[in-house]
Amino acid sequence: MKKIILASSSPRRKELMATAGLDFEIKVKDVDESIPDGTPPIDAAKMTAKKKALAVADDFSDCIVIGADTIVVAGDKILGKPADKADACSMLRMLSGIEHEVITGVCIACGEKTENFATVSKVKFYDLTDEEIESYVATGEPMDKAGSYGIQGRGCTLVEKIEGDYFNIVGLPVAELVRKIREF
Repeated sequence: MKKIILASSSPRRKELMATAGLDFEIKVKDVDESIPDGTPPIDAAKMTAKKKALAVADDFSDCIVIGADTIVVAGDKILGKPADKADACSMLRMLSGIEHEVITGVCIACGEKTENFATVSKVKFYDLTDEEIESYVATGEPMDKAGSYGIQGRGCTLVEKIEGDYFNIVGLPVAELVRKIREF
């Protein structure tokens, strides 16, 4: 199998890839993650994942390069990483008591060949009190996560139920990815 490169500095993606038994290296390049207004959420996640993968693939054309981007969608609003603690609190208040989607876009690139897909999972939060939200935000955990929570950490206490791939919510639909790599 060709050498695999993960075009992401996410510790969660790194852990998931290692847990799946994949032998890989991490190489990251800065990319413009802006998305045109009106872009559907699935397309936004796929577009950003593709930008990340192709930026690295340019330097490693003989390797399989994987880019990924996870977003949280409440209604029609895409929730990225919070700008500050107030933003994190605002996002968590928005998610309180509702079902929302977590979408991870993935791009696999090798030479001229690419495969771009997205996986959608649903998460429903309990009704959260201001005290619960502020206490969770004070841990610092939400600050580098889309939607201001990490289901694999203390954020698990906010979640009433999930539908779909748990690992997608963490940041990488690893079972689907492994199967697509094999086909690649």
